[in-house]
Amino acid sequence: MIKINNISKTYHADAVPVYALRGVSLSIKAGEFVAIMGPSGSGKSTLLHLLGFLDRPDKGEYKIFNTEISHLNDSELAALRNRLAGFVFQQFHLLRRISAIENVGLPLIYAGKTDIQEKAFEKLKAVGLAERKTHRPNELSGGEQQRVAIARALINDPMIIFADEPTGNLDTKSEEEIMKILKKLNDQGKTIIMVTHEREVAEQAKRIITMRDGKIQTDVFTDKNIMGREIVQDDFSISDIVAQKHSSFGRMEFLQHCHQAFQAIFSNKVRSFLSILGILFGVAAVIAMMALGEGAKLSMEQRLKSLGSNLLTISGGHAQMHGAASGTVTRFTFEDVTAIRGLSDYIKKASGSCRGSAQIVYENANWNTSIEGVDYDYAQMRATVPEIGRWFTREEITRRDKVAIIGITVANKIFNNRNPIGKQIKINRINFQVIGIAPEKGSGGWRDQDDVVYIPVTTAMYRVLGKDYLDQIYVEVADVGLMAAAQDQVRAVIKKKHKLYKDDDSFEIRDMSEIQQMLSSTTQTMSLLLGSIAAISLLVGGIGIMNIMLVSVTERTREIGLRKAIGARGSDIMFQFLIEAVVMTFSGGLIGILLGAGAAFIMAAVVGWATKVSLFSVVLSTTFSIIVGIGFGLWPAKKAAELNPIEALRYE
Repeated sequence: MIKINNISKTYHADAVPVYALRGVSLSIKAGEFVAIMGPSGSGKSTLLHLLGFLDRPDKGEYKIFNTEISHLNDSELAALRNRLAGFVFQQFHLLRRISAIENVGLPLIYAGKTDIQEKAFEKLKAVGLAERKTHRPNELSGGEQQRVAIARALINDPMIIFADEPTGNLDTKSEEEIMKILKKLNDQGKTIIMVTHEREVAEQAKRIITMRDGKIQTDVFTDKNIMGREIVQDDFSISDIVAQKHSSFGRMEFLQHCHQAFQAIFSNKVRSFLSILGILFGVAAVIAMMALGEGAKLSMEQRLKSLGSNLLTISGGHAQMHGAASGTVTRFTFEDVTAIRGLSDYIKKASGSCRGSAQIVYENANWNTSIEGVDYDYAQMRATVPEIGRWFTREEITRRDKVAIIGITVANKIFNNRNPIGKQIKINRINFQVIGIAPEKGSGGWRDQDDVVYIPVTTAMYRVLGKDYLDQIYVEVADVGLMAAAQDQVRAVIKKKHKLYKDDDSFEIRDMSEIQQMLSSTTQTMSLLLGSIAAISLLVGGIGIMNIMLVSVTERTREIGLRKAIGARGSDIMFQFLIEAVVMTFSGGLIGILLGAGAAFIMAAVVGWATKVSLFSVVLSTTFSIIVGIGFGLWPAKKAAELNPIEALRYE
C-alpha cells in the first residue's frame, strides 16, 4: 500500500535547521497495524504527517498504491486526506461550538456528501456514543471525545487510520476502550498507523517501528503470521480519488458553509455585533443622507416649477435716455408687453406685473402681505393656476375688477381653517372678493412665496398701488434653444422703444432656465456629497470587519488546520470565511436600511426636512455592503486558506 524511499524533512526555526527525517525508507502493506515509537524529537510525528498527506518531504519518493504523490497539488492531497485517510489526534481537535454529531459529520461536507446527520449518527452509534450526539465537546469526558474523533475519522470509510498519540491524554480505562476500537477496526481490514510514547500501547500493534534522530532504528513484527493483505493496482486507483471533483458552490456545500458561518458568528455574539455596527451605521447613514438629498431635490423641483419654464424676467432700472439727464428711471408699459408679444417667432407669451405691500383685513383678522398685480398669462407661465377656485378672466382684468387670489400663508393667517372662496376681504381698505387659492410654492430664501395676494394688474396699478408703469415683464420663450436669440430680440425692442444707447445695459434680463440649472446642479452636488460622506463610514465599517476577520483567523488557526486535515481544500476555507464576512455585512446592511429609513422619517416628522427613501438607495446600500464584505473579507479568507495544516494544528 505505502512505500517511501529515502525521504528527508528539514525545518528551519530561527534560521537553525532541524533535521526531522534523514533518509527514511519504509513499506506498509494493506491491513497492517503499525505503531511508531521513539523519544520526543525522533521524527515519528513528522513521519506520520508525511504519510498522512499533511506535509511534503524535502526529497525522496512517496508512493501509495504505486502512485507517486509528490506531483499532486494541495487540492488533490486534500482529496486523499478526505477519502483515503482518517485522522485521530492526541488533542482530539473537536470544534467546541458544535455538537458531537456535527463534529463527526465535518469530513462529509468536504466530500460533497448528503445525509450528513444520518451517517454521522451511525458512526457515533458504532463507537457507543449514540445517546451523546447533541453534547458539545466540553460536556464529554476525554475518552468520549476521542471516540468522537475516531467516529469522525471513520465517517468517509477510509482505508488508512492515522492515529497521533490517540491515548496520550486518557486514563487507563479510556485507553483500553480506544485501543479496543482500533484493534477492531484493524480486524475489519483497516490499516492503522499509530504514533505513541507508551510501550504497552505499541505492543498491541502487529508491527513496531522505533525511531531516533530522524531515522528508523528498529522495525519489528510482533505477530509473525501477519504480513498484510496484498492489493494490486487494478483493485484500487489513487487517480480515481483525486479525479472526484466537487465544488464549494454546490447546493449542499453552500448550505453547509452558510450553516458553519452562522455558527462561528453566533459563537462570538458580542464581537460579531460590534463588527456589524460599523456596516449598520454606514448603511443607515447612506440611506438617510440619500433620502435627505432626494427630498431636497424634489423640494427644489417643486420650487423651480414656480419659476416657470423657458422664462425670461425683465426688470427696469436707471438709464441714460437719449437727450436726457443721467439718473432717469426706465419704466415699462403695456406697450412694451405688446411689442414683445409681437416677436412671435421667439416669444410664446408675455405678461407684465407690478408689486407692492398692503394690509389685508377680514373681520377681526388682519395681515400685512405682498400684493402682486398680474396679467392673464401669468398663471400658466409661473405655475400659479389655483387648485381651489379659479384664475382671473381677461374681462376682469380689462374692467379692473376687485377680485383676488390669495396664497396659502395668507389664507391660514386671516381665515384659519375656514373656506375663503367667495369671502370679501379689504386690501388697503378696498373690498375684494376672494376667487381662488394659489398653489403652495414654499419658501424661497428669505421670502415666503405663499405670503402673497394676486390681483389683476390693472386693478393693482390704478386702484391699489397708484402706479402707471410695470415693475417687471415675464416672457416665455417658444423653445429652450431660442433663449439666447430671444434675449437679443427683446433687448433690441426695449432699447428701441426707450431710445437707449446701443451699449446701455441699464435694464436687466434674467434667464430663469439658467437659475433652474444652477439650483439643480447644486442640489445634485449636495446629494452626491452627502452620499460620499456616508459611504466613507461604510468603508470604515468594512475595515472593522476585516480586522475582526483577521482576529478570527488567528483565533481559529487550529480549527483551520483541523479542517484541512480532514479534507478541506483552500477554496473551502476561503469560501467559509468569505461567507462569514458577507453575512455580517449583509445583516448589518439590512438593519442599517431600517435604521436609515427610520432616521429619514424622524427628520421629516420632527425637523421638517423633506426626505424620500428611494429604491435605488436601498439597492445601492445593500449591494455596496455585500461588496464591502467580499472586498474586506477576501484578505483574511485568503490568509486562512493558505495556512499549512501542520503548522495550524500546532498553533498555540
